Amino acid sequence: MAWNSLSFESILATIVAVLFAIAGVINLSRRGAAKRDFARWGYPAWFQLLCGALELLSAALLPWQQTRVLGLTLAGAIMIGALFTLLRNREPFGHLAPALVFSALIVATLAVRG
Repeated sequence: MAWNSLSFESILATIVAVLFAIAGVINLSRRGAAKRDFARWGYPAWFQLLCGALELLSAALLPWQQTRVLGLTLAGAIMIGALFTLLRNREPFGHLAPALVFSALIVATLAVRG
């Protein structure tokens, strides 16, 4: 598919997919700040792996029209959980901002979908 034939929805979905793929890899690697954050929030170690796997699944569902709504629904559920965790733990805006951007991109992708 040529760049000029891509729809705005496909572009947004691709951005969301890339972001969720990166987040999934970070969570599955269980390194550094992400590992410390999950521990600080009181989640068991396996929960970070579950989150990473679900993020990668969401990313894998987003590129295709037939599975995009399922991928956006899963991504939205992940972000609801993330926002709940961040707000419950009174995380600073630096942690909250990326979650809000991810959430806004999901909503925008659904909105342009029609």
